[in-house]
This record gives sequence, C-alpha cells and structure tokens, in this order.
Amino acid sequence: MKHFYPADILLPKKDFETWSVVACDQYTSEPDYWRGVESIVGDKPSALHIILPEIYLSADNSARIAKINAAMQEYLDGDVFDTYENSMIYVERESNDTVRRGVVGLIDLEDYDYTKGSTALIRATEATVLERIPPRVQIRKDAPLEMPHILLLIDDPDLSVIEPLADSKDDFTSAYSFELMQGGGHIDGWFLPAETQQKVQDALEALIAGKDDKLLFAVGDGNHSLATAKECYNLTKNPLARYALVEVVNIHDKSIEFEPIYRVLFNVDRNDFLAKFIAHTEAVGGDTLQHFTVVDREKEVGVDVKATAKLPVGTLQTFVDDYMKDHPEVKIDYIHGADVTRSLCKDENTLGFIFDGMGKDELFPAIIADGSLPRKTFSMGHAADKRYYIEARKIK
Repeated sequence: MKHFYPADILLPKKDFETWSVVACDQYTSEPDYWRGVESIVGDKPSALHIILPEIYLSADNSARIAKINAAMQEYLDGDVFDTYENSMIYVERESNDTVRRGVVGLIDLEDYDYTKGSTALIRATEATVLERIPPRVQIRKDAPLEMPHILLLIDDPDLSVIEPLADSKDDFTSAYSFELMQGGGHIDGWFLPAETQQKVQDALEALIAGKDDKLLFAVGDGNHSLATAKECYNLTKNPLARYALVEVVNIHDKSIEFEPIYRVLFNVDRNDFLAKFIAHTEAVGGDTLQHFTVVDREKEVGVDVKATAKLPVGTLQTFVDDYMKDHPEVKIDYIHGADVTRSLCKDENTLGFIFDGMGKDELFPAIIADGSLPRKTFSMGHAADKRYYIEARKIK
C-alpha cells in the first residue's frame, strides 16, 4: 500500500526567477510587497498571473478568476511548460542560513480529512475555518491547473525518508536551480529516479507500520488550500482532481522552527475573565497544571490552571471561544513575540496571555490526542520562508 505518488509535473521552460512567486496567503496586509512582485514580473509568464493573492480577495472575485483561468489555458496551449511524467522532485530551500529539504509528489485526497477528531492518514494541524473555503472553491473549481504551496509534515525523528536523498543528489537530474524573488532565498530541485521514488514510498509506509493511529501526514502550511482541493473533488469526483500536489517535509528538519502565537484580548473585564477561566479549568481540567503569564496595563502575574487540552494554547483557546460567544464586545488578536504582546497590553481593558509554545515532537501526539489544534497554535517560520509556487499539474 502506498500513500505518496509520482505526478505528471509541469515546469516552466525558462525564467524561473520571474515565474516563481510566494504563496498567495502571505503579505496580506502589505500591498507594497505585491506591487513589487508585479513590477518584477511584468507581462512575462508567471505564477503571479494564475493565482489570486489574498490581499486582493473581495466580495466578487469573478473577473479576476476568469482572467486567471484564461491565463492558465493560454499557458497550457502555448509554449510555457515542459511536462515531466511520473516525477517526484527532491527540493532544497536555502533561507536564513538554513536548508529545508522536501519531496514534491501527489497525495490522494481520499486519504485526507480536515474535520476535528479525524483518524485519516492526512489531517489538518489547526482548526479549519469553514467560511474561508468557499472563496477558494470559486478560484479552483474551473481551473485547469493546480500549483502547490502546501507543506505536509512527517514525524521522522530517525531521518529515514528525506534526508538520505541529500547524499545522492549529485546523481540525480536537475529540475531547477535559481534565486527566489523578494528575499526568498535560493532553491534547488532534482528529479528522483524510479528506484529512489520507491525507496521514499517504502520509507514513508514504514513510519506508520504497526501503529494503532496511522497519522502519516499533518498539514504544516496550506491547510485551507488543501481543504479547498478536497471540496472541489467532492463536488466533481473528477479523477484528476482526486489528487493534490504537495511538498512533504520532516518536522525534525533542523530548518523548521515552531514559534508560539500568543493571545491578546481587547474590551475585556480582566477579573471576570480570569475568574471564569480558572473556575472552568477547575471544573473540567485534569491533574496536569499549565502555566500562563497574564499581562495587563498594571501588572504581570503567573497563573496555573488545570489542563483541559494537551497544550496550553488549547486550554486557553477553547475557553476564549466560549467566552466570546457570551461577550461579543471582546475581540482577540494573535501575536508573535512576548514583547509585542506586552506592548499591546498597555491599554485599558486589554489582557495578554504568554505561554509555553509547542515543541516539534509534541505536534503529532497533540493531533492524535486532541484532534486538530486550535487555530493559530504555532507559526512555521516567517512570510519569506513560506513555499513559492514552482511546479504545476493539470487537474482537468
């Protein structure tokens, strides 16, 4: 039984530097970034012309989507792509003095379920926001091409699947090697020979052999894009759309760092919130204590509560969601960095929570124990480190 497959991969014939752009869900509050991309690309064939950067999402995206689909078909009919049948690509991405290694190939969407509590082979890491899916379905449902910015994580502490490929890369055929625009670093790709593809497949299957819970892939980046692919397949049952092109990376890769995302509440009554939070955890929590540093304009105190989830963020977020249903005036923001969290809490009726982040070795056990994690549990690097679009595949 295999759960990762070679694909018929399309790559641009030339100009990778202007073809490849960062994932559409990055720099969503920075129009200058995307204007810079537009200036670099101009009218050249580029992934920019066949994606919809989410900074431009609106109530009616129909005109943009029609233009995107027309550009996809123009690229397919023209002389833009070379086709590489039955391919997997080994990737090395250099950024910030680190190298992230991965393999690009296909997964079967029948193996994927993004609902909380799923026992599927491929699962979401964070709660999927259902209202974010329909706009993406409108983009994908008539598109003849897909391009991945999805990163799937495997739990391979023995470095048995991807890392051995680095020792043999000089024997592989180069797929591409170029500098990514706008500070994205350098990227190299190599086609894997058929016998090496088989080794990758076998090593992946060995990760779940004999385990009761066969969680093989956890979505690291691109959860809503993969959920959209699933919904489009459910709508059409188109055999080509049953599969999705992804990059698989090892959570134990040294380049991958998890950063906690803290919480700040606005328009909140500090005493009321804390009293109810502590009472709730006393009532339903277990024996394990979890520590929070609670910050407001006057003081910073430590609070220990009984855990209601495997991770502190889960204990907090579950309560916050329920509390905000009864207190619609309360707003929340998700913050990178303890210093930023503290600075935001200088205003009245503002409450910040700083807590221990999740270690990489905790992710898979947490998904198995709690289902998908609360939204904004962790961040995998910064915007410039996210996946750039390079490979494409026909889905019609």
